Amino acid sequence: MTDDQAAGFQRARSAEQREIRKQAILDAATQLLTEMPVSEISLRELSRRVGLSKTNVVRYFETREAVFFELLNRSLAQWIEDLTAELAATEESCAAVTGTVARSLARRPLLCDLFSALGSELERNISAESARTFKLAHVRLLGALADLLRQHITGLTAENARELVSLTVVCTAGLWPFAHPSEAVAEAQRHPELAATKVDFAAMLGRTLYLLVTGLRAG
Repeated sequence: MTDDQAAGFQRARSAEQREIRKQAILDAATQLLTEMPVSEISLRELSRRVGLSKTNVVRYFETREAVFFELLNRSLAQWIEDLTAELAATEESCAAVTGTVARSLARRPLLCDLFSALGSELERNISAESARTFKLAHVRLLGALADLLRQHITGLTAENARELVSLTVVCTAGLWPFAHPSEAVAEAQRHPELAATKVDFAAMLGRTLYLLVTGLRAG
């Protein structure tokens, strides 16, 4: 008898039941990410947290990376939806728009954590098919983000907007860990001579995006 059978597990049979089970797994992954970095979350730990065996979690997601890919894309889709409303209420200037984008991202630690883990962690242990499935959906979402930014930043070509979005992801992945250092580093940065090494994520990302837009429009 499996652990799931002992716990009264019933396999989801309808599309609705499968989506409920998938959401439960994603919810468990979201909670775990508030407690530890992606690198420390194993499929076994995720299975334990959601109350299923590893075998049954794999019925819904091939690997732990697939779980985080799905979580990243869903989080990205939700951010684009929220950002649409935020930009609609933002002054139509480059500085205002890039500042809004940066502050909006700063309020989404889950998305920033997953962007930071994407190249270094999540894309290292996957099949070509998993990578293809994730990236096709991801590219479509990034395209929607590019279209949104182009609506609010004058002078950007479609190519410029796509490049801006790609660089936004790269800058987020690079800045986020430095803005959220370990306790030891945070303690060290309290020294007066190290105060300048502290990274204000929203401020630095906003400034970086502003400079990127200026360069893209000039080029």
